[in-house]
Amino acid sequence: MGLGSLLNTSGVLTDEQLKEASAEQQRTGERLDRVLLRMGLASRAQVVEALGTQFQMEVVDLGALAVDPATLSALPSKLIFRHRCVPIRKSGDTLTIAIADPYELGMVDELRLHTRGPIELVLADEEELTKFLRANFGVGGDTLDALTGQDGPEVDLPQADDAEQAQEASVIKLVSDLLAEAIAERATDVHIEPYEHDLVVRYRIDGVLHRANVPPTITRFAPAIVSRLKIMANLNIAEKRRPQDGRITYKFRPQGGGAPQEFDLRLSIIPMLFGEGVVLRVLSKTAVLMSLPDLGMPAQVLGAWQKLIQRPHGILLVTGPTGSGKSTTLYASLNTIVSDEIKVITVEDPVEYHVSGVNQIQVNTKVGLDFASGLRSILRHDPDAVMIGEIRDKETAEVAVQASLTGHLVFSTLHTNDAAGSVTRLLDMGVEPFLVASSLEGVLAQRLVRRICAECAELYEPDPDDLPAGFSLQPGERLKRGRGCRACRNTGLRGRVGVYELLRINDHLRHMMADRATSPEIASRAKADGDLWTLLDDGFSKVRQGSTTLAEVLSSLSE
Repeated sequence: MGLGSLLNTSGVLTDEQLKEASAEQQRTGERLDRVLLRMGLASRAQVVEALGTQFQMEVVDLGALAVDPATLSALPSKLIFRHRCVPIRKSGDTLTIAIADPYELGMVDELRLHTRGPIELVLADEEELTKFLRANFGVGGDTLDALTGQDGPEVDLPQADDAEQAQEASVIKLVSDLLAEAIAERATDVHIEPYEHDLVVRYRIDGVLHRANVPPTITRFAPAIVSRLKIMANLNIAEKRRPQDGRITYKFRPQGGGAPQEFDLRLSIIPMLFGEGVVLRVLSKTAVLMSLPDLGMPAQVLGAWQKLIQRPHGILLVTGPTGSGKSTTLYASLNTIVSDEIKVITVEDPVEYHVSGVNQIQVNTKVGLDFASGLRSILRHDPDAVMIGEIRDKETAEVAVQASLTGHLVFSTLHTNDAAGSVTRLLDMGVEPFLVASSLEGVLAQRLVRRICAECAELYEPDPDDLPAGFSLQPGERLKRGRGCRACRNTGLRGRVGVYELLRINDHLRHMMADRATSPEIASRAKADGDLWTLLDDGFSKVRQGSTTLAEVLSSLSE
């Protein structure tokens, strides 16, 4: 039976769907399995299972296999990458080889020639095979094999000219492989770090750095990789003594198909002892903007914040460390209030997301356009609400205060550990206490904690002695944790959720701020007045809901 008939007989495809897929196959000339996947009529697992039945081949789950290194070396790496196959076990003289494309059986003779013995072919999912190759041979392993001449003649890269070296097709593919792997793994940052005898590539995933699996031969091509990134960002490749910053627009095409996604990569290069260190911040240009209810705010915080952002004037601050999701919260807030009746202008560095209906300005320090001067200028454009990317100095803070006092709603961010700390931070900058007291309306502090992996979550009953102060459970009440699986890299955690603290400014607090009260005093009074929901309150609440773990909450709030 053919593939379509097998899927139809097993109930995966209806007669109508099979006719539709067959018509599309005749129109495009594609193979039926690829048409079915592209049209979403069958899953990858269903197609692989049917292909295994059609070709009478065993179907294996590569993600669940631990293959002996000696078995992996039974075939030359060039052959493995060229034919997209991998040896997975050896029984006597017979070598079992997993392939992803059973239609490409022309490789069998070449495989037998290299093994000089009997072989057995088994079928694996194409995406799983790609992951397996990256895990065992490294990201860009096929490209590095070609560059270093393993199992073949060595490719000489011109050493004299960085520009020529960086534009070699193999180097371009290597850099593209590194970026594509980072995006596929949901990395927010890519770190490329040169050491005396090593080049380390690390991805920051869910706020934690993970070392990328790259072949050791990548060390030889560190200068070429950096030069290629400089060319992509239109930087000076000859300048290796000074730091450089740039931006790259990168189009990522998902392996399983689907529309290309556009990413904005913020590039920072700094000269180090053994070469140039690189960090790339990954920002999705095509990411769907989240709404406020999607952010995971507790009901108390969400309702109060939605009331605050509807006010006609005043300053609203979002605080937290770098990478805590402040920009996402601000964009969601602006997206809530923007309308034909309200004009919103922002000054950002950089513009991370494009918001329809919002006038966005990019900071350009080279021409003197910083936050303070940009804010002064946009006030002449008759805005109702303005967003300033960050209050970094006294000048910006004072302009923001004046803007709020003249009838504008001002959104901005600060780097403080909690909501009450933002008050003393503004005073430390030199803003007069009475101005802070009269302009500040609310402060939202936030963190991002890792979620429990949905694939391997389980209930457990914690030891009461292990519970922190302020957190208690009812007898028999259980919490969630992740066992660890392939989806979460065996960490038990995948994805992140926000933890929020909201301080609403009332009349009592304004008097205290005018008298230069300390952060603990302000927090204590706000808590007593019912105008402070703390990070710890929300963190413990999310632990009880099964969103995250106690360890995650305590580690993120221990600063």
